[in-house]
Amino acid sequence: MVLMDGDRTPLGVLITAANDSEVNHIERLLEASVVPLPEEVRLIYDRAADSDPLRTRLAARGVELICPHRSNRVKPPTQDGRTLRRRRHRWKIERTNAWLQSYGRIAIRKDQLGIMFLGWCQLACLLTILKRF
Repeated sequence: MVLMDGDRTPLGVLITAANDSEVNHIERLLEASVVPLPEEVRLIYDRAADSDPLRTRLAARGVELICPHRSNRVKPPTQDGRTLRRRRHRWKIERTNAWLQSYGRIAIRKDQLGIMFLGWCQLACLLTILKRF
């Protein structure tokens, strides 16, 4: 999981087990940021983060979660179309993920130790930042 700002700069990296849900680690990802986050943050995510308890916990921290609702949602929607229009900038995030996947060691995950893989991910983020400037 990679946390990025609006300028496609990676701010934090977090690795998790593949069999664990991403929703459980979004708050840890925000804490893994290398720079302090502003007071008001908009977090753009995909349908995997559609969880009302997560929305309330993030709202208490000053983070607005922008993600579409799942198709099988039973509860009434919490977002209207205006906030979901901000998702049109998600291509920037997907492009930065593609840049990180261009490093073969990350795409294939040759390392068995998690700390080594995290180190390579952080190095790839650093190289991505340096290539942009």
